[in-house]
Amino acid sequence: MDTVALQFKLALLAVSLLFLPFLLATDFKYCDKEGNYVVKVSGIDISPNPVVRGKPATFTISASTGEAISGGEAVIDVSYFGVHIHRETRPLCEETSCPVAVGNFVLSHNQVLPGFTPPGSYTLKMTLSGDGASQLTCISFDFKISFGTSGSSVSDI
Repeated sequence: MDTVALQFKLALLAVSLLFLPFLLATDFKYCDKEGNYVVKVSGIDISPNPVVRGKPATFTISASTGEAISGGEAVIDVSYFGVHIHRETRPLCEETSCPVAVGNFVLSHNQVLPGFTPPGSYTLKMTLSGDGASQLTCISFDFKISFGTSGSSVSDI
């Protein structure tokens, strides 16, 4: 009887591990729910999650496009408790390899947030535009910043 219970627990553990990526995925929303965007986002990964202030963070966005993209820009707006605090415009080709062929691609943005960044909940809105200024997609998602550690100790001083 103990063997059957152990096998059941192992099977349950294996099945739950299959769903782990879905539980860790970052939810996002399109800016216009009825928008017919050329770029469709399929997932967002934030590493580390939560983001640690003063340490490197990577925002990876998996997407697909129905049209080739030769260039453009990514506009990133950040809000803290609903108050806009930061805007950054980057060439699209610095966030992904250009030209982007029809199909799947990945955008990756690395950022080191200053050590004085307040911990808490933030909202990031990202708008991608093509060379002709046409909007390719617009999404928003929430992320958290934790206190983290500075990496120094009394013995380092």
